[in-house]
Amino acid sequence: MKSNSTYISAIGFHALLGISIYLNESIAKPYFFVAVFYFLYQVVNASDKSRTFEVLKACAYFVGAEVFFRTTKGAISYEMGKYMVIVFILIGIFYKGLSGRAYPYFIYLLLLIPAIFVASITLRFEANFRTNIVFVLSGPICLGLAALFCYGKRISYQQMSQILLFMVLPIIAHTAYIYLYTPNLKDVLTSAASNRAAAGGWGANQVAAALGLGMFVMAVRLFTKSPTLVLKLINATILALISFRAVTTLSRGGVIAAVIAILVFLFYFFRKAPAKKKNEVLGIFGLFCFSLALTWFVSINQTDGLVNLRYANKDHLGREKQNLTTGRAELFLDELEGFKSSPFLGIGASRSKDQRIEEVGETTTSHSELSRTLAEHGLLGIIILVILILKPFSIRLKNKGNYYFYAFLVFWFLTINHMSMRTAMPAFIYGLALLHLTHDKRPLHRKQLKNTND
Repeated sequence: MKSNSTYISAIGFHALLGISIYLNESIAKPYFFVAVFYFLYQVVNASDKSRTFEVLKACAYFVGAEVFFRTTKGAISYEMGKYMVIVFILIGIFYKGLSGRAYPYFIYLLLLIPAIFVASITLRFEANFRTNIVFVLSGPICLGLAALFCYGKRISYQQMSQILLFMVLPIIAHTAYIYLYTPNLKDVLTSAASNRAAAGGWGANQVAAALGLGMFVMAVRLFTKSPTLVLKLINATILALISFRAVTTLSRGGVIAAVIAILVFLFYFFRKAPAKKKNEVLGIFGLFCFSLALTWFVSINQTDGLVNLRYANKDHLGREKQNLTTGRAELFLDELEGFKSSPFLGIGASRSKDQRIEEVGETTTSHSELSRTLAEHGLLGIIILVILILKPFSIRLKNKGNYYFYAFLVFWFLTINHMSMRTAMPAFIYGLALLHLTHDKRPLHRKQLKNTND
């Protein structure tokens, strides 16, 4: 009962925090610094046994808060979310070390280096070398370090629930902020294109991805951490509220990634559930479907049908759009051409964006980490992708009961193919897939034997 009240209090606090930051955005910076110092204190002062857990909670919180900090200018730099995850991971590595079996991720990090030297030759003279390199490589470096740290480390399912909770709490604050920023969607939605105003004043793609992560976590909590009817209703309601604002950004990638990851999670969770619990899971699934269906119909109503047109790939007049991927397929093909032109060492880090500036005068950045990796790293990029895709299955062989594994990998893969690695989220989610999950040990109660010598 105490844990339930703490959970509800944490939700309420973060909802009020989001409202407060909307009313006075200057609060965002103190919020950022308080979060930094709080989690640094928790990690450094943790016992050796609990330090891995504290590091993962700290990373999770900044992953959930990253886009919110960007929206409100709370962080001291654009890439601060990734930097904070890297800092906490490095502290964790210092204290807890690495698994010897994680060596492919060390190779992966080394393979990123040649693209920097190639870029020093290929980037335009006018381009800011440091900024461009940091923009494209901070995400992959964050992923490599997260993978090195997480690989094979043991945490319990209860601890994983706590890690995911710390990830969703700042997303709840962000959601509250967005509701106040655009209370009436009909005032800002005039077409079926993704909308910055509907996303709270920040890029709709990133906001939808963050809210999509919130959808995923709340769906997981609905099935795994809702022992009472009250908690089921609370979690279903929060899921619906986050889903509504995610859908109405009219940016599809984050929502689609979340829904597919949720379905993958449910497939494996249902398979692993004991026979007596399967009926309960089916009952919650009914509540889950009702929550999302209601959200969808309210979204259609509140956007005058624009949501329906957007997901049907039509414009605001109901005409079929020729391009389903809103230009991303062309970017993908352009980057494959870059791979063909320099197949050995690639065209260099950030050169894909640089070329588009030269050719068409636009600073359009890649949305697919796959094509960008091939273009900018060449054959080394192929090795990088093979490591990232195949290595996780070595941990799966030893932890087949982990019902999060495929959901995390699917979430990572879909995310890097609709917004590349603009945030720390896909890097950290990938790292979570490499953890070795264990069931909580129940205390043994041994019956005391009588002394026969009496």
